[in-house]
Amino acid sequence: MVAAAGVIYVVTIVLYSLSVLGYFIDFMQNNRKVNRIAFWLLSIVWVLQTIFFFIRALEYDRLPVITPFEGLFFYAWLLITLSLVINRFFRMDFLVFFTNVVGFVMMAFSLFTPDGDVPTELNDLLISELLVVHITLILLSYAAFTMAFVFAAMYTLQHQLLKRKQWGKKLLRLENLPKMERLSFFMTLFGVPCMLLGLILGLVWASIQLHELPWLDAKVLGSASVLIVYSIYLYLWAVRQRRGYNMTLLNLAGFLLVLINYFLSGELTDFHFWYF
Repeated sequence: MVAAAGVIYVVTIVLYSLSVLGYFIDFMQNNRKVNRIAFWLLSIVWVLQTIFFFIRALEYDRLPVITPFEGLFFYAWLLITLSLVINRFFRMDFLVFFTNVVGFVMMAFSLFTPDGDVPTELNDLLISELLVVHITLILLSYAAFTMAFVFAAMYTLQHQLLKRKQWGKKLLRLENLPKMERLSFFMTLFGVPCMLLGLILGLVWASIQLHELPWLDAKVLGSASVLIVYSIYLYLWAVRQRRGYNMTLLNLAGFLLVLINYFLSGELTDFHFWYF
């Protein structure tokens, strides 16, 4: 089973790279035939990822989201799932491409992260339903913020094309600005409560298992910063009725904080030493 999972993982990486390459060719050349091939390759990647996920769950007898490798893999799986589902209902040509550029980067990072279970001495302490729910909610929030970023990036691209009066097929294949702005808002609206609840559950788990609240942990502070930026964005949108390019830039800044919190703050934390 382990050997089969390894083969599936390698094949998934190869097919994923070919799919992203196909979407890139379509983005540059407006090649709809290549777009269809890339879509079916991505669908196969999703199936293979799902099989790999279940094999790993059976192998370790837990939901595989604990280790850095598993977190990145699950993150990429969420992005593929969300991009395919949203594209099914809204038919945005470049949505899948932009989303899976990020997803493929996450899969590529997983190649260089430790594979396997958590250290034996930490296993009983770390593996609990509360911790798994905490990590799952945080990764769901990351995926939602990534989708919000993609819509914001597409908004920015169209804004720049319109500003420069660069009419063409690319512009025609992008959705209208208000629609992308709304979708960016709704994905942010989904991500904020997920992260807030995940952060609260993480603190509850720490108080139960470790008998301390890591208020000054870099990961906790980073997550709080992300929540503050996105909460300001939601407040400006919903209460102050702010719209437009500057709001999109604020959303892009929020995602930059998400990336910093995911990758860099893990190097500065003592509490999350076993995870990103």
